[in-house]
Amino acid sequence: MKRADKLPRIRAVLDELVPEVPVPLDHVDPFTLLVAVVLSAQTTDRKVNEVTPALFARASTPQALARLPVRTIQRLIRTVGLAPTKARALSRLSRILVEQHGGRVPRTFQELEALPGVGHKTASVVLSQAFGLPAFPVDTHIHRLAARWGLSTGRSVVHTERDLKRLFPEESWGKLHLQLIAFGRRYCPARGHDPERCPICAFAARGAARKPDGRARTVRRKTLRA
Repeated sequence: MKRADKLPRIRAVLDELVPEVPVPLDHVDPFTLLVAVVLSAQTTDRKVNEVTPALFARASTPQALARLPVRTIQRLIRTVGLAPTKARALSRLSRILVEQHGGRVPRTFQELEALPGVGHKTASVVLSQAFGLPAFPVDTHIHRLAARWGLSTGRSVVHTERDLKRLFPEESWGKLHLQLIAFGRRYCPARGHDPERCPICAFAARGAARKPDGRARTVRRKTLRA
């Protein structure tokens, strides 16, 4: 199937199976979202949501978090991965927000990516989910799906983001980001996945072909990588 023919079918399946997906990280404003996304690196959203209530009870603003000792931050987030590194990053990030941004989360990629612990994906999530600005965050789930469905070569996350931005209209990026993550987790996991039973892989996977009765089937090739 040609790529152009896949796109409307993919969107139709997503709208049917995961029509509305809430932001998975609990937050109340751009700052608490930024903190939660920084904490989410190499950690599940569930684990982040378990530790942020205690953290935000002590410090829910840049000013308050900047006043906390790093060891206190680390104790409050100790169960997430890379807690010592993240504690230092959050402490420095908060001080920079206070000293250079008037205690506000900036609204540009350049300013966000200059903050400690904030990479391109984190900046994209904040711009999209906190401010509603055009950004298409690509995580491991989305990177995998785009490669499986032939929407990108999958050479890098950066390349996948660029390809998806070309394929889908800008106004859809924020919703699609959440839909793709939810779909990947529920229907198209990295392991133990049966492409023929997947609502999208069945017609969109790189090896998808047609059965004599017209239904999609998946042709398995040794060179095909998930």
